[in-house]
Amino acid sequence: MNTKGGCGKTTVATNLASYCACRGYATSLFDYDRQASSVRWLKQRKSGRPPVHGVAAFEPPPEGMTRSWQMRVPENTSYIITDTPAGYALVDVEDRVAEADVILIPVLPSSIDIHSTADFIRDLLLVGRARAHNTRLAIVTNRTRIRTRAVEKLERFLKNLDIPVIARIRDTQYYVSAAEQGLGIHELAERDAAKDVASWADMLDWLDGSSGQDFAGARDALRNCSG
Repeated sequence: MNTKGGCGKTTVATNLASYCACRGYATSLFDYDRQASSVRWLKQRKSGRPPVHGVAAFEPPPEGMTRSWQMRVPENTSYIITDTPAGYALVDVEDRVAEADVILIPVLPSSIDIHSTADFIRDLLLVGRARAHNTRLAIVTNRTRIRTRAVEKLERFLKNLDIPVIARIRDTQYYVSAAEQGLGIHELAERDAAKDVASWADMLDWLDGSSGQDFAGARDALRNCSG
């Protein structure tokens, strides 16, 4: 989640969903954003790839179908990953926090995005009551070229709130290429894309500690899923 648009929510959601699917976990991807970026990603994903169950959660259920039936997931589902829209109304924040085990907050390393993210984190803590719900929060910096002063300022701010920065996503066109094919970046055959495996492995190592699931050997699994 992040109320700031264009920060990388869909990038995180789709790459994480594809990774979990590649690991053999039954994974569902819920798209709450009317831009339907995750839905389009799912449509591009070829049948030979590890499947991800998709739900267009932004749409009302068809006539004659209940909302609960529309939102159902396969019984063996291990992970439900939610792609949220920008500009969430405060009234929705606590509901989203209450239903989540972990909230990953993508942020671009710019002063404008950092200030916006700081306001959003305040809402998560005060309005969403993330601490009361025992919802874990973490930051993922996106489109990171170098370690800038803006990133360092953000990390100092987050350290005071005990919110870790668990991964840095490089600024590379490989993410665009993967999205156009319905893939995660770890599924690309290009050798240079392998440079990004470490960032995702770091993120998944952290999730391992928060979810209780086994993400050991993440780097090997990412390599085995490419091609």
